[in-house]
Amino acid sequence: MKLRGLFGMLLALSLLSAWAGEDDAESRPWQEREAVLPEFPRPGDWLPFAVSAASSNRFFVDARSLRVDDDGVVRYVLLVETAEGARNLTFEGMRCETRERRLYASGRGDASWSPSRNRAWQPIRDAVANRHYAALFSEYFCPVGVIVRDAAEALLALRQGVHPLNERIGN
Repeated sequence: MKLRGLFGMLLALSLLSAWAGEDDAESRPWQEREAVLPEFPRPGDWLPFAVSAASSNRFFVDARSLRVDDDGVVRYVLLVETAEGARNLTFEGMRCETRERRLYASGRGDASWSPSRNRAWQPIRDAVANRHYAALFSEYFCPVGVIVRDAAEALLALRQGVHPLNERIGN
């Protein structure tokens, strides 16, 4: 009988300590890892993605740059091309957990990166002007608000034109 009581007490203590450990992990503030600038994109690595019929711009993600890091950020190179041929190249990050995005650097004409001065995370809104962020968030990188497991899953969604989770929900 004493052995059972001791076993029960040990079990309760181990469960309590495991529970306390989980609480500590959840209460720790999020820590972003340092974003390493990717190799400058090459022609042929671009994956187009649909945004809206209302936009005459074309949107692409560089397949080689796309990664899902252990800090919960999807990082990628984005190319926006206007109907007139102007091109805007940026290296960005997206946090599905908070529905935010961040600009790390802009591409220059000499194939180098210019680090962003604004290091703040910005909310992703489904507005006409920046609809491509909402599309990347909901259709490709954060289906139903949850981050993709890895770059392969995000690349598959981009190649198919929609994440499979969104496809199932739509039917």
